[in-house]
Amino acid sequence: MWNFLFQAMLLNNVKKKFKLPLFLILGIILASFLIGNISQPIFKIQAKKIEAPKEQAPDLSVLQEKVLPSKGFTFKLNWGDLGKKLISDGVIDEVKLAKALTGTDALPPEYKKYLDGSVKDQIELNTGNAQFWVDVLWGLGLSNKNDILDKGPMVEGGQTANFASTGGYTIGVSKPMDLYSKFSYIKLTPDQQKQVEEIAGGIFRPCCGNSVAFPDCNHGMAALALVELMVSQNFSKDEIYRTVLAFNSYWFPQTYLDISYHFAKNNRDFKTVSPAEILSKTFSSAQGYQAIKRQVGPIAWPSLSGGKGCGA
Repeated sequence: MWNFLFQAMLLNNVKKKFKLPLFLILGIILASFLIGNISQPIFKIQAKKIEAPKEQAPDLSVLQEKVLPSKGFTFKLNWGDLGKKLISDGVIDEVKLAKALTGTDALPPEYKKYLDGSVKDQIELNTGNAQFWVDVLWGLGLSNKNDILDKGPMVEGGQTANFASTGGYTIGVSKPMDLYSKFSYIKLTPDQQKQVEEIAGGIFRPCCGNSVAFPDCNHGMAALALVELMVSQNFSKDEIYRTVLAFNSYWFPQTYLDISYHFAKNNRDFKTVSPAEILSKTFSSAQGYQAIKRQVGPIAWPSLSGGKGCGA
């Protein structure tokens, strides 16, 4: 109303100054009034149109299938007679392993086939056998002779027997330190050894802040065995990182589901992010994961069974 009166006064002055006809002045006032009243709702409509859409939460079921596919993974690794050798050399006591995994004295066929030579040219990984692979690869990593065990931080300080990966190994026939770096199961050239050390130094695990180059727990020792095995068979670095990431994901499901959620919230796809980046200290170390966890908060994943701790 005040705006209308102001316009009338202004135009009255214009009339006196320029001697305009009264009907023209009234027309100008009316047009100005109508434009002002029409433009306001138009601006409101436009403002509503440009409001940012509400952010949609990532689909948890889709993310979970990406990280932990229901069909699992099959890796074309030459497993050969490694399982049989681990049994015959006393690195793994089959009854102790069976009790640790099933509470009985016998291993089910889906486990036993990797220890009796039935399966030689591939490894299957899924929710059901993830713990089996932790234990078996742990034994392989612990007993396979390698510079990482003989010269690295594992022997510095003279406390080798006190780590979780050594003192906690209870599924062998012999004492852990009697098996430590004893057998040449996986032979490497000098260049391959360097590659193992490089790759192992870039792979972390959320149960601690150490890389696989310092395998002081069962998961670290198991991952070391996997890296050694794949390097010896001339897999590419990307294939090795991708394979270790799959194993880590089944060993630490909560961790990698949360990391996938973090990526999704930042418009990144877990399947296309470099596995080396995901396994780095930034995301996969204990400190890195805790930082991610603080960002994403608690998430109710559709179905989740947590991995076991650093023991058999």
